[in-house]
Amino acid sequence: MKAILRLAGGVLLPALLAPGLAFAENGADRLDLTQHWVGFTALGIFAVAYLFVMAEEFTHLRKSKPVILAAGIIWGLIAAVYVAKGGVSHDVEQAVRHNLLEYAELMLFLLVAMTYINAMDERLVFDALRSWLIRKGFSLRQLFWLTGILAFFISPVADNLTTALLMCAVVLAVGGDNGRFVSIACVNIVVAANAGGAFSPFGDITTLMVWQKGIVEFWSFFGLFIPAAVNFLVPAALMHFAIPDEQPTVSDERVDTKRGAKRIIVLFLLTITTAVGFHNFLHLPPVVGMLTGLAYLQLFGFFLKKTAHLDAEREGQIGDVVPFDIFSRVARAEWDTLFFFYGVVLCVGGLGFIGYLALTSEVMYLQWGATSANVTVGVLSAIVDNIPVMFAVLSMEPDMSLGQWLLVTLTAGVGGSLLSIGSAAGVALMGQARGYYTFFSHLKWTPAIAAGYGASILVHFWINARLF
Repeated sequence: MKAILRLAGGVLLPALLAPGLAFAENGADRLDLTQHWVGFTALGIFAVAYLFVMAEEFTHLRKSKPVILAAGIIWGLIAAVYVAKGGVSHDVEQAVRHNLLEYAELMLFLLVAMTYINAMDERLVFDALRSWLIRKGFSLRQLFWLTGILAFFISPVADNLTTALLMCAVVLAVGGDNGRFVSIACVNIVVAANAGGAFSPFGDITTLMVWQKGIVEFWSFFGLFIPAAVNFLVPAALMHFAIPDEQPTVSDERVDTKRGAKRIIVLFLLTITTAVGFHNFLHLPPVVGMLTGLAYLQLFGFFLKKTAHLDAEREGQIGDVVPFDIFSRVARAEWDTLFFFYGVVLCVGGLGFIGYLALTSEVMYLQWGATSANVTVGVLSAIVDNIPVMFAVLSMEPDMSLGQWLLVTLTAGVGGSLLSIGSAAGVALMGQARGYYTFFSHLKWTPAIAAGYGASILVHFWINARLF
């Protein structure tokens, strides 16, 4: 029986995988599979998986599941081709390990950031901010601008998803019975949160990937501050006059933060400083600094746990209160998102290994030119998530000036605002403000958002001309 299986593997597998290999060999050990059926199959698998990702709102199938499956199948097919050719290729193994290393750095970095955000949420930092905004009695137009400005400045530190959800909660609490206001305010929040994340290495996954890759230095990202601000301000100014000039009912709800909240905020800023210092001065990966910062929170969490009786005294409770648990904060991280990144990195890495990214790079960056290609990247990110788009660009490694790398960072970050499905913030708000903020209510303002998109690109060319 084993002999029969070996014979089948030795005869049938090469026969099945051989078509196209005669003309596909590209180097000593690397095969060009772009015209091979395995290459076409890999493209189809990735396309189907991403259709499921885009339909998550309707199917309720978590986005990580189809891309993880697609990644395994794609690399399995690639490895099978090389085995059929005459044995195990170390090129395939090294390529997978390289992609896993890139993913591990990104995942651990994000895990620390998510843990800090969850810790601040548990200490009621965001609830306290929301109640303060509600109590102040702002008019609807004032609230429109205030939530947008806060989203713009909070998202560079916190992620744009958390920022958008926080500001949307304020909008719903104050103007929940005014559908027109809620709809337009949500559009403004999505645009502001995405724009704010574009000028900070921590503000968006795309900027984080570019920084960790070592292509753009930490402080260079802040050259995008003015273009990002223009991206937010232009559509906000156009939407301003559509906001009802009314005074909503003021709530007297008051939420106080828990003990240690301010110190956790300080530790988060110290963690960011540690990551930047490790990268800029010690030339270590930023993730090492972030994990060191996680230890700050772990030690402070131990202190909070040991002094939990002070929380009971402060809150006037009889008996024990639930102590702070750092590992429960880790457990509450967006694991679906983190595993989604794994699937995306491995899928795009597999397509790159097959040879499709080299072909795409040649068409976009050599035939179209860097500017046209980078502007197109932003438009694509409104349809396809900006993470695989940016990872594909980084994998292509086109020869571009710093100005062009900042341009693609800007466009990939803010291009998702063109459609409500183009960013995590937009998708999340469609669920949170269901019935008020929809795909079509956002689409109505796409021309205004596109005006901001174009204006931000022109401003970038103007103020950062020396970088091109």
